[in-house]
Amino acid sequence: MSSTSAPHADCAAPRASGSAATAALLRELIEGEELVVAPGVYDGISAAVVEHSTSPLAYLTGAGVSASAVGLPDVGLTTMTEMVTQLAAIARVLSKPLIADADTGFGDVTNLYRTVIEYERLGVAGIQIEDQIFPKRCGHLDDKTVVDADEFTAKIRAAADARTDMLVIARTDARAAYGLDEALRRAALYVDAGADVIFVEAPETVDEIARIPREVEAPVLFNLVPRGKTPEVTLSQLQDFGYALVIAPAAGIGGAVRGITAALDALGSGDVSGTGTASPHEFFTMLDLPFWQDLRATYASGDARA
Repeated sequence: MSSTSAPHADCAAPRASGSAATAALLRELIEGEELVVAPGVYDGISAAVVEHSTSPLAYLTGAGVSASAVGLPDVGLTTMTEMVTQLAAIARVLSKPLIADADTGFGDVTNLYRTVIEYERLGVAGIQIEDQIFPKRCGHLDDKTVVDADEFTAKIRAAADARTDMLVIARTDARAAYGLDEALRRAALYVDAGADVIFVEAPETVDEIARIPREVEAPVLFNLVPRGKTPEVTLSQLQDFGYALVIAPAAGIGGAVRGITAALDALGSGDVSGTGTASPHEFFTMLDLPFWQDLRATYASGDARA
């Protein structure tokens, strides 16, 4: 047998927390008195930024993955395998609870069941599934259609059966197709089927936004989409209305697009100092450079002995 001297404890390699721990923390955050905001992540670096921020959790945005990893719009073209690949990179750096978009479950109840297992294996704290007809599309685009409510309640039951600790977040897009009354009727069915959190996508007036948490007997999520179909509201308003959770999918990828655009504008004008805000060392430190440097030094110095 051999023994080695481990690198310094302060440089321990990051590992995603197990889904039991993060799911418990997510539930605690949602049940707290303060509104919780989950910024969007879509890859390893966006997750690392959130990991080193004051945000207590993160949201894996399917639209962000579709755009960044696949190079396609959010119209149901991203596969479960592509989402899991991004989750693996995110799990490498993020220890905070992660809510992850799973679209319609990427197929029928059997596909959804497998998706739940794969997501939970990577430490996801909450899985979000929706009742759109496949192929789905971004909730703030036109021409959305939804499946029969009974079909989706079966998916929720399957997700609840497949998970061990992970929370199930049920999204309905019925507001666009049939109006808010039908969306709220479905929300009640989805709670009865085992959903832990309800997400009514794209309410179209402030009165509708306020009505949803009053009439849903479960924690309610709000999707913050600038210039989408939902009117602008403040976080203070959402807390007063009774929302438990806000996701901000565009906070990550939207910020990245703005940053890249600004950097390219600066480069085009000859301002090379405007092409970055961090030194290489600062940037890679977010990705745990000290651990890997210390590990290499440990073995190179002869401290690791057979």
